[in-house]
Amino acid sequence: MLNKVVNTEYPLIDADPHASRVIRYFRPSDYAVWAGATAAFPAALYAWEMADPTKGRMKTTLKLGGYLGFTAGFLLAYQRSSLRFWGWSENKREEEMDLAELRQRAQEGKPLYGESPQPAWVQQAASRNSQWSQLNLAILPMFNLVNHPNHGTDPAKYGVAKEEESS
Repeated sequence: MLNKVVNTEYPLIDADPHASRVIRYFRPSDYAVWAGATAAFPAALYAWEMADPTKGRMKTTLKLGGYLGFTAGFLLAYQRSSLRFWGWSENKREEEMDLAELRQRAQEGKPLYGESPQPAWVQQAASRNSQWSQLNLAILPMFNLVNHPNHGTDPAKYGVAKEEESS
């Protein structure tokens, strides 16, 4: 149930990846962005303090700045990883990892995208709510935390037969 199909230069891996997959597929460059943002926020606050000193203590301000930088860095890294799942940036490494992971699940007879205890209507609603939500992480951080079958890819490329798709 993919609402919008976007033609991209790179192949679509997953239109609505589960949050755990997005995090597992982080690259070292994503961790570097995360670390850079974590350090940059309090560094900017400190530089601002040096340029225009206040009489207050900076300890609490720098702690808050570190927390905000950590959070913003995570959201940046998460978005970068999500863009690779969508095929909006180079994703050869993720494509190979996805193919190996989901082929293994198909060979073991497991559902490709995991099992969910939620009823189908909850899975559909979760899918509709989380698709493209990574584009709005700065406004409302929302992650796909529900396993559902709506990912915009053909399960046959992982070795799943047509009669198994509906289950």
